Amino acid sequence: MTTIYLFLQLAWTFFVIGAFTIGGGYAMLSLIQNQVVVEHPWISEATFTDIVAVSQMTPGPVGINSATYVGYNVLVNATGSQVLGVCGSLTATLALMIPSFIIMLLIVKFYQKFKASKLYAGTMDWLKPCVVGLIGAAAVILMFKTTWADGVPSVQVVADNFPDWKSWFLLGGAFVAGYWGKVNPNL
Repeated sequence: MTTIYLFLQLAWTFFVIGAFTIGGGYAMLSLIQNQVVVEHPWISEATFTDIVAVSQMTPGPVGINSATYVGYNVLVNATGSQVLGVCGSLTATLALMIPSFIIMLLIVKFYQKFKASKLYAGTMDWLKPCVVGLIGAAAVILMFKTTWADGVPSVQVVADNFPDWKSWFLLGGAFVAGYWGKVNPNL
């Protein structure tokens, strides 16, 4: 595979992820995982899990951090050049951000015109559960590994990625506070 083709493939993959993901970085993790581990086996499942862990610890959105690291990793593994790895990081990161930038420009341009529309309000109400589902899919992908043999799935728990009882306790407490206590999650 030529380097130029790899750049184009990386750019297109992350452009599509950026264009069809609503809900931020955690919502796009399942799409990124599917593309870079399954569709284009650029990295392994274990490496993807490491990327997510590092992306959560570094400043910035987890989706952008993941794209940056994947772009670097793919090009360094393919070419052995760290300079091309940095170019791969820039390619994946910009390709992921450009659709959101274009969409936000369009939304800002037309928001004043459509903000009172029932269709707009209905669309926003419809998207909320979709975002929750995408974030849940990312959590399930990180906690379980599914393999298929003869059309039958085999699910295994990834012990290193499965939350401990403290995490479940915090999740339950946050849910109770938000749902019944009407506590704002941004506090």
